[in-house]
Amino acid sequence: MITKRHLVFNLSIIIFPWLSLLFIGKRDFKRYSLAGIFIVIFEIFNHIYGHNRNWWKFYDGKKSFFKDELPFSIGPYLPLSMWLLKISYGNFKKFVLLNAMADGLFAYLFIDLFKKWKIISLNKLTHHQFFIYLHYKAYLLYGVQYLVEKSRRFS
Repeated sequence: MITKRHLVFNLSIIIFPWLSLLFIGKRDFKRYSLAGIFIVIFEIFNHIYGHNRNWWKFYDGKKSFFKDELPFSIGPYLPLSMWLLKISYGNFKKFVLLNAMADGLFAYLFIDLFKKWKIISLNKLTHHQFFIYLHYKAYLLYGVQYLVEKSRRFS
């Protein structure tokens, strides 16, 4: 059974990032959505793997991928990926720096806040390992967007 606090948390990490996409613009939404969708699907597989390996622990009773990890996959990943691409695509150093900052905030600051709020804590990963788990996907995201851009030029 999901607690009210966990339900509110899950809804907020889904709704607020998606609402931000109202301000990204139709053209940029179309431009970056394919890479964003790809990274969300890839992240779902990563979350399933981490879920099975007990890399983190949710405080809300019985383990459930759908109430625990899935909101993180469908919530912040796509909107944040699209915003980071919009802000920095074409400048790889800027893209890596912004992703490292976002991933660092999540791995070193937010995860401790979530632990304090009794939502989630790291179980078999250190903060640094969790940062690497988050950050390596940035290079994949940029590569997928590069391939999307390249295929559009040849169309």
